[in-house]
Amino acid sequence: MKTFSAKPADVKRKWFLLDAEGLVLGRLAAKIATILRGKHKTIYTPHIDTGDNVVVVNASKVHLTGSKFDKKNYYWHTGYPGGIKSRSVRQVLEGSFPERVLQMAVQRMMPKGPLGRDQLKKLKVYSGPEHPHQAQSPELLDFAVLNKKNRRKS
Repeated sequence: MKTFSAKPADVKRKWFLLDAEGLVLGRLAAKIATILRGKHKTIYTPHIDTGDNVVVVNASKVHLTGSKFDKKNYYWHTGYPGGIKSRSVRQVLEGSFPERVLQMAVQRMMPKGPLGRDQLKKLKVYSGPEHPHQAQSPELLDFAVLNKKNRRKS
């Protein structure tokens, strides 16, 4: 018996639509990373991009558990001496690009390198309820019903 190894021609890509309103950030990002990598498929091969496309709407309405909303910080460096900068999750979600919180969470769960960057290009995140991917007829994936911990109690 031989081990199956998928070829790029064997991959059939689907489109999934996720509504992030009220969902927990880390659990949602983990599910999105799994779909982007293709680990939910039986033909998963680590060195081939077997993943599907994911469209996420209402990314600005994602929730965080505990006190991460105020205490979790994102750091970056400007390249100049003493140029360390930081922003809290609250500042990012209330800023101009609130979808970056979900993008960064998913990006940090993906493999680093050319394959991971190619897989991340299949993620489309929008802060509002509208998206321009109606022509691809994405399949609605109700993530909240999979586990009661996936939705934040308000």
